[in-house]
Amino acid sequence: MELDNNNHSVFSLNYHLILVIKYRRKVINEAISEKAKKMFQDIGEKYYVTLLEWNHDQDHVHVLFKAHPKSMLSKFINAYKSASSRIIKKEFPHVKKQLWKEYFWSRSFCLLTTGGAPIDVVKQYIENQGTK
Repeated sequence: MELDNNNHSVFSLNYHLILVIKYRRKVINEAISEKAKKMFQDIGEKYYVTLLEWNHDQDHVHVLFKAHPKSMLSKFINAYKSASSRIIKKEFPHVKKQLWKEYFWSRSFCLLTTGGAPIDVVKQYIENQGTK
């Protein structure tokens, strides 16, 4: 396993993020996906977030990314959703016709940790510390 580091710590923080279009409208095509992906990369730099993998369906996106311990993930996700919603609706006006109000993304999201050992293995490792 490859670890990231800074002056005082070593870490591996990988996440799987799923974002859904408001009302599950089927508005994502290749052009919109590429714009959303580029914005994720650009905004991610400010939050110490690095995109590893991106894919989409017509009504949601899946993102694999790594983060730094000082990343504020909820602030990053909210900043990303807000900026990408605004820009996508501006650059792709047909999207506005399928959605109403200012919404593009659903308010909710799914964020899962990934990588490393399964939780049961980590739990057993911690339980066995100090014993031979």
